[in-house]
Amino acid sequence: MRAAIEGDAEAYHRFLVSVTPCLRSMACRRCRIVGVAETEAEDIVQEVLLTIHLKRTTWDPSRPIRPWIAAITRNKFVDALRRRGRHVIVPIDDFLEILGEEEKDDGLSAREMDRLLSQLKTQQRAIVQSVSIEGNSIRDTAAQLKMSEGAVRVALHRALKMLASLYRSHEA
Repeated sequence: MRAAIEGDAEAYHRFLVSVTPCLRSMACRRCRIVGVAETEAEDIVQEVLLTIHLKRTTWDPSRPIRPWIAAITRNKFVDALRRRGRHVIVPIDDFLEILGEEEKDDGLSAREMDRLLSQLKTQQRAIVQSVSIEGNSIRDTAAQLKMSEGAVRVALHRALKMLASLYRSHEA
């Protein structure tokens, strides 16, 4: 990493390749400990690698690098848990008789929804359609649109923010 900070691209590449298995191991272990699917570990690894890249100049070369990387990994893991939230799965079939049939009133007609969606950029509309309406995962949407998962998350966040703004102005 010291050589990488001084501009040695090959050293930086070797560093990233050598640190990735360790990151993956830390992320998988943390996922197992808290009962999170280990499939989420790869997302955490990618976020840690991105953060290492973006924040590499904040590492003090006079200090060991492992604690610096462990802190980044811990923070990204906590971020992932916060985004995930607490999910309790209760089979709805157990409550069908009690619940009865609900009335469908989502507040927007299909026509109004289409009008709001049509005001988004094409790519944002495709992402909202895929993730929020069709229920596809970020990973599947990213693969389908040939984008990184991070770019899909950012575009989705921006699109939903825009839709909320459009909806509020529509209601006013």
